[in-house]
Amino acid sequence: MILIIAISACNKAPTFADLCDENPKICNEFKEDTWCKKERIAVGFANLSHQQKPDDAGKYKQLISYENYAQCMNHASKIEHIKFKEKQTMRVTNVVKAKQKIKEISQATENSNHPHLLYYHWSRYLNKNALQTFLDLESTNKLETPDLQFNLATYYAKRDQSKTLKLLYHALELTNENEVVNTEIFKSIATIFADKKKYTQVYIWSQILATYSPEDETIKNVNLQSYAQTFNLDQEFLDTVALKTLNTILEGEFKAP
Repeated sequence: MILIIAISACNKAPTFADLCDENPKICNEFKEDTWCKKERIAVGFANLSHQQKPDDAGKYKQLISYENYAQCMNHASKIEHIKFKEKQTMRVTNVVKAKQKIKEISQATENSNHPHLLYYHWSRYLNKNALQTFLDLESTNKLETPDLQFNLATYYAKRDQSKTLKLLYHALELTNENEVVNTEIFKSIATIFADKKKYTQVYIWSQILATYSPEDETIKNVNLQSYAQTFNLDQEFLDTVALKTLNTILEGEFKAP
């Protein structure tokens, strides 16, 4: 942890304050609020990145950051302020602004062939042409990233369970050392094994999720000890397997079984 902090300090990545000093227009798109600060900052950096290098990859990052902000702020806008009604109005305005930006960027990228945008237009707007172009990339190396393999897996989830599992494993194989792992991969693998009634594997992948993301809502309400007892599982041994498996993922050395 100390090493990571030291490296970060050496890189001197710009802070949000730096962004606001140098790009006030980007920073002031939404009025500052105590809610959704993380999401607002993400929007700012996505816009700065696209301003510096305008491309489809940047547009995708903008879409996701605006979506996350809109979702968060939409929740905040429903919280009634008895003393500060203007805050509620401001939050509603910010949601409308974010959704308008999503609409604008979506329209501008409708015919893009960028893999992330192809999946985006299918998953959000059920664009069948985008889906077909996305699936056509499966035989190329353009989907060889953890997130795109996961996206591909979501398409096959209700069509081919074995292929879905293979894609999820491959997403983990492509995960680099110290890269943030999409916990939906762990959940999806556990779900597939639950459907197959392979309780040992369900436990292992649930324990991996619990270890990696103990605050995840999916796992917080699950009593793994009770689960292990119900199916007569060797909990101590499986905990060891789960930890070793998670370590290989975090070290970028996972291999599909």
